[in-house]
Amino acid sequence: MAQVEATTERVIAADAETVFDALADYEQVRGKVLPGQFSEYEVREGGDGEGTLVHWKLQATSKRVRDCLLEVTEPTDGQLVEKDRNSSMVTTWTVTPAGEGKSKAVVSTVWTGAGGIGGFFEKTFAPKGLGRIYDELLQNLAAEVEKK
Repeated sequence: MAQVEATTERVIAADAETVFDALADYEQVRGKVLPGQFSEYEVREGGDGEGTLVHWKLQATSKRVRDCLLEVTEPTDGQLVEKDRNSSMVTTWTVTPAGEGKSKAVVSTVWTGAGGIGGFFEKTFAPKGLGRIYDELLQNLAAEVEKK
């Protein structure tokens, strides 16, 4: 069983604090910017960054649906970590300044992949698929914060 990782980044035309605050706002913003692969979105505890417990289903492919229950922490400034209680999946969001009025948002997800031939295909194709999903999420986030 190998570790699988998918990473996506985007420069957004808004300052890092605005972008981070929007990402950490699970109550108002996050549900709005999730692409169609996410369903059954529900904030179960908290709603703003550290201490939030959020649920969703992620349909990565037509056959693969992950039921995610994520605990949110903020280990350092500009960083959100979502740990799935239902699997080994951990997603880290990092927002840093990227010049005047801009920021760079990076999302990286890691999990322990399956073994055997299934694991080979997962390690080969899952990062690309998840990357496309996160690219759309970051595009939606950019549209949300850039209109303010």
